[in-house]
Amino acid sequence: MTSHVRHITIDCADAYALGSFWAQVLGAPLSDEDQPGDPEALLETPGAAVLFVQVAEKKQTKNRVHLDIQPHDRSRDEEVERLLALGATLVGDHRRPNGRGWATLADPEGNEFCVECGAAERAALTGTRLPVTADDVTTAVRLAVDTLAGAPADRWDEPAGSLTWTCWETVEHLSDDLFAYAVQLGPRTPPLDGEVPFRWAPDREGGPHNAVFADREAGLGGLLATLEASGALLASMARTTSPGVRSYHGYGISDPEGFAAMGVVETLVHTHDLAAGLGLEWAPPAALCDRALARLFPDAPAGGDRWAVLLWATGRAELPGRPRRTAWRWDGRPLEDQTASSAG
Repeated sequence: MTSHVRHITIDCADAYALGSFWAQVLGAPLSDEDQPGDPEALLETPGAAVLFVQVAEKKQTKNRVHLDIQPHDRSRDEEVERLLALGATLVGDHRRPNGRGWATLADPEGNEFCVECGAAERAALTGTRLPVTADDVTTAVRLAVDTLAGAPADRWDEPAGSLTWTCWETVEHLSDDLFAYAVQLGPRTPPLDGEVPFRWAPDREGGPHNAVFADREAGLGGLLATLEASGALLASMARTTSPGVRSYHGYGISDPEGFAAMGVVETLVHTHDLAAGLGLEWAPPAALCDRALARLFPDAPAGGDRWAVLLWATGRAELPGRPRRTAWRWDGRPLEDQTASSAG
């Protein structure tokens, strides 16, 4: 057995005040139990939480341990400006003219931390693709849930676009997909020759073969809760499973990023089907579509409307000069395995 990091603990003069600053930096909440004047404040962050502990001693010199942060939805320089406005100070500027490098800041009590390039900046600098992440799964599912929550109550038994399933059944199918991808990563030794043997069966002849169904008496809120819960399961497994893990999928042995990308694609395109059946507008973010295309459809056309390309790749639309596909499949294998296979 080994240990794990439970808290990253920072000594300080005012635990609640410093914790409040870092809550704004990281977009995470302080514990509900913490109040101004308390000797400790706990910031709940994914992975290891950050614990602020009040001590009498003042900070004497440069910290031997510090945090490196990477912005999600803005550039490094935009994040530096945001943090300076929150009360940080610039200690050292190591940003280079070519866009690389970092900035060293200090929090209101003088603890140093560094702001690195965002993932999109890093990918642009290195010429690599942006990976599909657990956060992408969460984003896709939450956007879908928020859109579907506005659907008319009397249309859930209508077909979902061109599918033969009803809109209700299609959400159940989507929830089941997300659940199925999550559980493939669950065993200590994930299977390489088949699915984890849950029992999948239809609720009616012609309906989807699911292990997950929603209680109809729970209404739309219950249906969407099953979708959000299944999405959270997949996001958690994608976030915590070692990147080197491999598990079975019918379209190729895949890795955690691959299963996350499958979940994103399922969510985006089935919400498209649902939007058609329910009379809703649905246009997911282009960047999210682009990351999913790069991971699962590496031969898809470059450029153009990335949502339109994803609809084409999944047989739901045509593109100029490219008729609608009548058959399609993604390649779930890690890209290095695809490259090795092509070379061989």
